[in-house]
Amino acid sequence: MKSSPDYLVRRLRLRHLELLVALVDAGTLRAAATRLHLSQPALSKMLGEIETGFGVRLFERSSQGVMPNALGQAVVYRARVMLGELARGKDEVDALRTGASGVLRVGTLSVTSAVPKAIVHLRRGLPAARVQILEGRVRELIQRLLDGELDCVFGAITPELLTSDLLPQLRPEVLLDDELCVLCGADHPLGRRRRLQWADLRTFAWVTPPKDTLVRQAFMTAFLNGGLEPPEPAIEVLSSVSVGSLLRMDSTLLGAVRFEHAQDELSRAGVRRLTVTPAVPLPSLGLYTRRATESPTPLVQAFAAAIRRVGARARLADAGIGAG
Repeated sequence: MKSSPDYLVRRLRLRHLELLVALVDAGTLRAAATRLHLSQPALSKMLGEIETGFGVRLFERSSQGVMPNALGQAVVYRARVMLGELARGKDEVDALRTGASGVLRVGTLSVTSAVPKAIVHLRRGLPAARVQILEGRVRELIQRLLDGELDCVFGAITPELLTSDLLPQLRPEVLLDDELCVLCGADHPLGRRRRLQWADLRTFAWVTPPKDTLVRQAFMTAFLNGGLEPPEPAIEVLSSVSVGSLLRMDSTLLGAVRFEHAQDELSRAGVRRLTVTPAVPLPSLGLYTRRATESPTPLVQAFAAAIRRVGARARLADAGIGAG
């Protein structure tokens, strides 16, 4: 039968995979043909070969262009993965040829203390490993993971992602617990207080992330759980680096950040963490890998183990931070 796997292996080439991806990205036969330096008749012939190989129509043609149907979307996804794996193979061969033991491609949050520490720890045990880091929004990084451009993504294991249509394609692994942290400048009036309740912080000026963030939602929950109206922030900013800078320059402000982000600011002079009860948890942090692979590579597993180790050390250090 023409649509058998053997037929696909014999008849389809990498150029066919490139065509599938180009059609989706470009949206029209003409634009895809230009991108691939092909004539439109040649491209149409190749698309016919692909659809013959699978035994079904994969794209719907209209005056607006071409769109993959549900079957086409599934095939294009696999095409992206295969092209991504081929690019990864080229990277690894190049790395091995120059003496590296492998390449780890990590997607991560822009601000994280765990990832740099974990990479340093990883390279102590595997000094010949090479690491490529891509920073950005977790949702966008996960799409790159699914396309085969990344080996893993470090970020929050959120309810949104756990209930999304992407979950069947992902293998999430929780590595670190996280919680809401309150920071202040070294000269803040509350800086020497040992134990505080959220009610004690109600009247102070705050720096927080915007409303659509997990940290801001946790900040509001902290007050609402105590029957209090959450204070309106004096300043809204997403970057924890900017939060730290503001706290150092204005001793009247309090800042709300993730524990994961707080560590970088606390490692610099001029910022303290306040111990506030009850603690307010945030979605755990972890590693996303593709379920399409049998299991994460040894390098990814070593990286995950390194994150767990540095996370445990951070928690031990935090016991000292919180006490003072």
